[in-house]
Amino acid sequence: MRAPETGGRRLLLVCVLATAVAVFTATVPLLRDWFDLRVYYGTVDAWTHQGGGIYDYLLPGTTYGFTYPPFAALTMLPMALVGERTAIALALLLNLVALAAVVWILVGPALRRYGWFGFALAGCALALFEPVRDTFSFGQVNLLLLALVLSDAWLLSTGRGRRAGVGIGLAAAVKLTPAIFIGLLLLARRWRAAGVATAVTAGATALAAWVAPGPSRVYWTEALWDTGRIGRLDYVSNQSLQGVLARLAAPGEPSRAAWATAVLLALSVWAWRTSRAVSDEDWTAAFALTGLAACLVSPITWVHHLVWLLPSFAVLLHRRRTRVAAVLYAVLCSSVVWLWFDDASGLDGFLGSNAYTWITLGLLLWLPVGQPRPARPFLSRRAKATPPAPSPAAPMIPAVSGQPTSAPSFSGSVGGAGAAGLGSAGVRASRIDPTGSTCPADAKPQSSSARASSYTVNPPPA
Repeated sequence: MRAPETGGRRLLLVCVLATAVAVFTATVPLLRDWFDLRVYYGTVDAWTHQGGGIYDYLLPGTTYGFTYPPFAALTMLPMALVGERTAIALALLLNLVALAAVVWILVGPALRRYGWFGFALAGCALALFEPVRDTFSFGQVNLLLLALVLSDAWLLSTGRGRRAGVGIGLAAAVKLTPAIFIGLLLLARRWRAAGVATAVTAGATALAAWVAPGPSRVYWTEALWDTGRIGRLDYVSNQSLQGVLARLAAPGEPSRAAWATAVLLALSVWAWRTSRAVSDEDWTAAFALTGLAACLVSPITWVHHLVWLLPSFAVLLHRRRTRVAAVLYAVLCSSVVWLWFDDASGLDGFLGSNAYTWITLGLLLWLPVGQPRPARPFLSRRAKATPPAPSPAAPMIPAVSGQPTSAPSFSGSVGGAGAAGLGSAGVRASRIDPTGSTCPADAKPQSSSARASSYTVNPPPA
């Protein structure tokens, strides 16, 4: 299907798609009612205006409170100066800016060829993508963290690696999961960037400890280890390896040994495949694989955390795996895992309730890595060296009728050009000058409701 060529038809298509997206968003998935943002806002308000502790606040009517490190609360302090509605509007604006930055970094040059039309289509597509729409609807920080991390990917891929590390460091200080990207920098032997990221994380954490020593002590000694503050491990929105094991073991507890084994295997695959990507300077694939690994090994990966899959879709599009990308995109827009909200037992529950985990795992195993190989000359570097002058040859004798003509022999290495070189030789051999003169080889041969929420106001009993 070809895109419309005239401006009027493009505008009409965008309007139709935007209307369809608005109808779908308003009717099909249940909105999350800014749940997480209301937790952030209530925490900051209680901390600054009521003298409460960061980790003492619970959203009224729920058992959920603030779960991020104290530095995250520091970054949210401006919300104490505005009302809740203004905070929601600002969160929407920040998420829009972050999403625009993510799209620009990942596929900006490709979309720029289509002007406003390309960006409008991308906006409609992303509005349907469940992790993105949940991030907006919850008022979450996922897109902001992804934009920070990808800013370092952009610096590394554009030869500005000496400035990299700040984005990853800030993201890891706000939320622990992005700290795995420091591991990526170490794996890539980007020692300076890894040092900068570590220093930024440590500095931000120390600043929070100085400003809020009590909450910092509570977080690092108590709240961090209390998984009950975040939610049930077997809740269907938890699309991590731990979530799969928890649903298998429900109503019991999942095996910690099984989870540790699964995490080690996932990290081993990540290290192996990421090493291949960074050795070829394919930073998009390296960051994509790291985001996939982070989603798998984290104890809890709610559906809205899966915005970390966006770099993987960029890799698929860059490598022209459009059909694969389209299928995975359709599944991740479908909210299919919520069909097993009440009961994830049986084979269908095992496959369906973990559908997003299987996508993440499949991408970790089979995402294309390494830069696409452009068409190259048949001759290798060694073959490109100036060949020695040909030695005088005896006059060629015309072949006797009925006998095959023997091709001249070629000595020396031609690197990876064997088949092409031999093919060229065969062509030249068939063009023997009957006068006895020889044709030297070419010097440069050519080649061509809360039901669908990751939190519940009244969560079912564990």
